[in-house]
Amino acid sequence: MENASLVGLSRQVALRRELDVIANNVANMNTAGFKAEEMVFSEFVSPKARADTFQRPDRRLSFVEDRATWHDFAAGVVQTTGGDTDVAIDGEGFFVVETPGGERYTRNGAFQINAAGELVTSEGRRVLSTAGPIQFAPTESGLTIGKDGTIATSEGVRGRLRVVQFENLQSLRKDGTSLFASDVTPTDATTATRLVQGSVEKSNVKPIAEMSRLIEVSRSYTSIASLLEKQDEIRRSAIERLADVPA
Repeated sequence: MENASLVGLSRQVALRRELDVIANNVANMNTAGFKAEEMVFSEFVSPKARADTFQRPDRRLSFVEDRATWHDFAAGVVQTTGGDTDVAIDGEGFFVVETPGGERYTRNGAFQINAAGELVTSEGRRVLSTAGPIQFAPTESGLTIGKDGTIATSEGVRGRLRVVQFENLQSLRKDGTSLFASDVTPTDATTATRLVQGSVEKSNVKPIAEMSRLIEVSRSYTSIASLLEKQDEIRRSAIERLADVPA
């Protein structure tokens, strides 16, 4: 009886975590550069009893273990915006962003120019070129960004956007909505990667699939809650019956 409750509880905890992940995906399905997350579960088998005096050998119990969260780095749909500071990555790679915690990496190319004339993300983080932050004078106009990331204005070439890539994408960990951090030093993106000015890569979340998963997981969570409630009723009934046995 206790075993059924413990196994059910382990599954319910895992489902609660999965609900949080799915809800976060749904909430960010319109966030540029957002990458969907998926849960990884595994079977945790409890160790056998050490005593050998039982009439029947103990059966091992299988619990649900929340193993990890992995990121789906499939490219999202590239949407044309027409904005001079909007850039999408066609191929592998990430833009490099400066933050107080160090360099961060993103596929969100919805950039803008702040009051100081710096090219920044929508959160105000400075976008880095191969030579550092990018800054423009108030008199500059005609901003263009080439396929190789070269930035030019009416004042000439101003630098080249730094685009990097990682051998193991799962080494990246999320730091905010569309930023990623890594302890691994990245390499420069290959020449196969191209930048597209006037476009932004949208989230790769599939709304219909995520909503279906949300309904399915919610039903499973409710079903297990009902099972645990019935187990509790059986336990109470057994205790009451034992209490009624005459001494």
